[in-house]
Amino acid sequence: MTVRSGLKTKSYVLAIRITRLSRFLETAQREDVLSKLVLRSGTAIGAVIREAEYARSKVSFRHKIRVALKEVNETYYWLSILRDTDYLAQRQFENLEKTCNDISRMLASNLDKTTD
Repeated sequence: MTVRSGLKTKSYVLAIRITRLSRFLETAQREDVLSKLVLRSGTAIGAVIREAEYARSKVSFRHKIRVALKEVNETYYWLSILRDTDYLAQRQFENLEKTCNDISRMLASNLDKTTD
């Protein structure tokens, strides 16, 4: 089972952007609860994708990909909360939202290419 390098790269870049966002929220905005939540889910995506690379079976691979999809969905949720509470500008949100959507599509494609 393989994970496309584009997916690994996109999830890594997202993790970097989320880490920087979290740092900004904590230092400039003095917001530490939501910043930690989005940091956890946003960085977990790539970590779980990397774990999937070394899955021992197709079932394990698919499970990890599903977990990564759940983390993307959770990240999107926290980003939405940050936008709707004016901690995150609409333009920043849209950029991160696009990346989350791209990663979701790529993960779904990985699921479609493996069978139980």
